[in-house]
Amino acid sequence: MSAVFDNLDVFLGGFWLTLQLCFLSAIGALFVGTIVAVMRISPVPPLRAIGTAYVTVFRNIPLTIVFFFSAFGLPALGSNADFLRIPVVDTIFSRMGIDLPYFRFAIIALSLYTGAFVCEALRSGINAVPAGQAEAARAIGLTFGQNLRHVVLPQAWKAAVVPLGSVIIAMIKNSALAGFFGVVGDLSNSGYALITVNGEPTIPIMIGISLGFLIMTVPLGVLLDRIEKRRAVAR
Repeated sequence: MSAVFDNLDVFLGGFWLTLQLCFLSAIGALFVGTIVAVMRISPVPPLRAIGTAYVTVFRNIPLTIVFFFSAFGLPALGSNADFLRIPVVDTIFSRMGIDLPYFRFAIIALSLYTGAFVCEALRSGINAVPAGQAEAARAIGLTFGQNLRHVVLPQAWKAAVVPLGSVIIAMIKNSALAGFFGVVGDLSNSGYALITVNGEPTIPIMIGISLGFLIMTVPLGVLLDRIEKRRAVAR
């Protein structure tokens, strides 16, 4: 394991960059998934059709394809994802503001792909809300939007916390693909560079990469287990 300890600064830098990527992608996925979930339960048929098509497509294609179209398709269309250069945010997360756009492309790919799974997890939470509550909200004159905002979604989010957490854990593991599509310096890319460029032994470096991802995913898994146990006790 000396290869890991000798390159600890490289692993720490890759871990920090991967953590930023996952944090921003999780926010994007939650936003996209919520919008699509609302579309899927909308009383407007075209919106339901679009939401269903989105989920069907992104749940049934490999993430590698999504990364490919994001990293190479967007530049071909003349976009470098500048809309993600959000003031203040691009200062905190400096990779969002630099000219090399692959970090932003990775956020888009992970957000769009994971958003489909977030949608289904949230929709299961919506289905868990008693129908009588939504009917009562309509009876007192709340619109569809008000019903969602004040009655359905707050309860749906609580019911879907554990499934959503599982989706985010899967997204963290999926972020390992980012290094193959131009995101220089993330955990997986840094490890592979140590093997191919520096000639470090493969097995210790792979163990180091695995430990980095375990540090990100295991605490979240433990937290979800505790939440689930508390709910079981409460029931």
